[in-house]
Amino acid sequence: MARGRALNPESDGRRVRADGARSRQAILNAATELATVEGLDGLSIARLAEHVGMSKSGLFAHFRSKEDLQIATIDAAADMFEREVWQPGRAAPAGASRVVSVCEAFLSYLERAVFPGGCFFVAAAAELDAKAGPVRNHMRDVYSRILETLADVVREAQGLGEIDEAEDVAQLTYELDSLMLGANFAYVFFRDPAALDRARRAIRQR
Repeated sequence: MARGRALNPESDGRRVRADGARSRQAILNAATELATVEGLDGLSIARLAEHVGMSKSGLFAHFRSKEDLQIATIDAAADMFEREVWQPGRAAPAGASRVVSVCEAFLSYLERAVFPGGCFFVAAAAELDAKAGPVRNHMRDVYSRILETLADVVREAQGLGEIDEAEDVAQLTYELDSLMLGANFAYVFFRDPAALDRARRAIRQR
């Protein structure tokens, strides 16, 4: 009789944890997509379970509450923003070209419909702006870091002499962010196919 494979509890434990991490990530990927269409506040354990074809008890194994799920979804969207916008945007040489590249990466993120409802953070910020609580606070902190990263890219270009040293970094960051917000709104809400090219021209002119 052939001997069976010896059980390795440590190896089995790692496999279970890895499977659990993949399952959690798949759930969060679905949650980010759903949130841009139906809203972050509408992202309940029951609704997400229905969307991904799992039981509510299965989801509760990953998230303790609706609030826990919402905060984890924001973090998952931030990871995706890093991959889809910051990494390709910062691949350009430091300076004014990197400022333009970051903005272009954001517009490409919209054009490629990374999320079906446009930019996750634009949608969630608009939804949560008049609300109070931990989810809004976490959203504000994450979005603030996005804006600060954009400001850092502008400062970098200014330090290299490619943006006038008299330029107000906060003002320029505000204007670039506003152009990208406007592009998101026109492209997603009005379905205007020309919106992204208009934004590209405006960003380069600015």
